[in-house]
Amino acid sequence: METVNRKAYTVYAESTPNPATLRYVTNLPLLPEGRMLEFTAPDECVNISPLAEKIFNLPFVTGVFLGSNFITVTKNNSVDWDLVQMELREYIQDYLREDGRVLNTDISAADMHKAEERAVSHAQPITEDDAKIITVLDEYVKPGVEGDGGHIAFRSYKEGVVTVQLQGSCSGCPSSMVTLKGGIENLLKQMVPGVMEVVAEEV
Repeated sequence: METVNRKAYTVYAESTPNPATLRYVTNLPLLPEGRMLEFTAPDECVNISPLAEKIFNLPFVTGVFLGSNFITVTKNNSVDWDLVQMELREYIQDYLREDGRVLNTDISAADMHKAEERAVSHAQPITEDDAKIITVLDEYVKPGVEGDGGHIAFRSYKEGVVTVQLQGSCSGCPSSMVTLKGGIENLLKQMVPGVMEVVAEEV
């Protein structure tokens, strides 16, 4: 009889600033450090992530964002988190313990690239200021954003305007624009001379 090597995953739920999303944190890694994948529809995760497919089986789920040790789940307005938060935690934990496949082993490079592009990383810096902005975002902004189940990526810097992209719990979050303007914009103005404004890229 074949022995299945199950991992002792433990999952706990955390609220995020976005009322439509919850962050489910795992005690064991899901993805290699620094890798992130985003799925905004069930068909996007087919042949890529059995874990995301499993979560999308639930009728209220509209988005899944996978980080190194967390899963950000976005829901529609058909249910309140109070009714499904604990059940979803157990649903994810049971899957990880019994099946455990986060990614398929035979993913095509093209499919993986698409998923990683949705959870886009920083654009390649062109100027010294671009590099400074990325450093500030990585050192001072990224830890807090990831702690809320989201991700922020540098897209461009032109004529004093920094454009970033927000993903995971930050995408569509009512308070993210307040954070963007009140926190991130002020920080970049102080640390990178010439920055006048920070805006979010429309997706």
